[in-house]
Amino acid sequence: MLTRQYGDFYAAEDAVQEALLAAAVQWPEQGLPHHPQAWLVQVAARRMTEQVRSETARRRREETVAAREPDDRRTAPAADEDGAADRDDSLTVLFLCCHPVLTPAAAVALTLRSVGGLTTAEIASAFMVPEATMGQRISRAKQRIRTSGVPFSMPAPEELPHRLDLVLHVLYLVFNEGYAVSSGAGLQRTDLSREAVRLARSLHRAVPDSSEAAGLLALMLLTHARSTARTGPDGELVPLAEQDRGRWDAAAVAEGTALITATLPRGPVGPYQLQAAIAAVHDEAATAEETDWPQILALYGVLERIADSPVVRLNRAVAAAMVHGPRAGLDLLARLDTPAALAGHQRLYAARAHLEEMAGDRRAALADYHAAAERATNLPERHYLTLRAARLAPD
Repeated sequence: MLTRQYGDFYAAEDAVQEALLAAAVQWPEQGLPHHPQAWLVQVAARRMTEQVRSETARRRREETVAAREPDDRRTAPAADEDGAADRDDSLTVLFLCCHPVLTPAAAVALTLRSVGGLTTAEIASAFMVPEATMGQRISRAKQRIRTSGVPFSMPAPEELPHRLDLVLHVLYLVFNEGYAVSSGAGLQRTDLSREAVRLARSLHRAVPDSSEAAGLLALMLLTHARSTARTGPDGELVPLAEQDRGRWDAAAVAEGTALITATLPRGPVGPYQLQAAIAAVHDEAATAEETDWPQILALYGVLERIADSPVVRLNRAVAAAMVHGPRAGLDLLARLDTPAALAGHQRLYAARAHLEEMAGDRRAALADYHAAAERATNLPERHYLTLRAARLAPD
């Protein structure tokens, strides 16, 4: 809202941080205000005005800048002034963070910071870079937006198709970081994945004719529906095959299934729709044993043709093992064990260990579980893989 009013994204974020710090100090002592969001808006707006005045004094251009300075009505908007304090500009911020002037990596980092609310340290951990490096990357991204003169508004209808792919990609990565965090003591950040779902829903409303926007929303709903069943009482990882499906969010499963069922026939079919269709097959099975693996294998075959990647091929290999036996899957995984694919990655070792265990090769499975655990950066995943290895260790 401040960026929309004052046109300075960089300064607006600083002002919001100042308002949050003021709230952290004052609210515990003075009590929660009647309208907390409006209070934050007023304080941040005053900070913006102070910044403008300080800048005008420093540059000795008081008269010139005074004519542009916000008036009192804009300095402290009321909670119900045209709904300003309640207006949700997060989708506009998302498009701003995904502007073409930024690289995809910078867009993801800035979105996690400005929309997702992650700290610089958390984002640095997700990208596995030093915090100082990530801080510089985010600062450069904000500076590029500032100097580009990009207006704070949704793109014009004719611009949306050119901006949509990056926005979808960034939302997908934000959701994944919430659903399975890259590193740390927890398995997931449901607040972050919920925010990604909310933004995907807003995006779907903004571009209702985009089948891929619908597919991404369906994929998020069908995947996020399993969140509560993914961890045990002590936060331990519970794999899909062992989850209590009664704990899944049935409403989210129904909504996601209905959405992808209605979207797929419209075409053209894209990777998010296919991933959503795969998630729907998993979610529709009453038990793990009833999963329609032949259908999943066929869908991965289509996905590999239109959006090939090492991860897609790895998942297809696991699906092939469930249909044709573990040796078929291991043969496909062997083709991935190259520097150009997933060599040295935790997921390759974990998938191979699982199939080797299915094939009865305990020694090979034990070694690969250990290798996967050593490479895991998420503690629940590391503990799970270590326990799998311990089960196979000789007495």
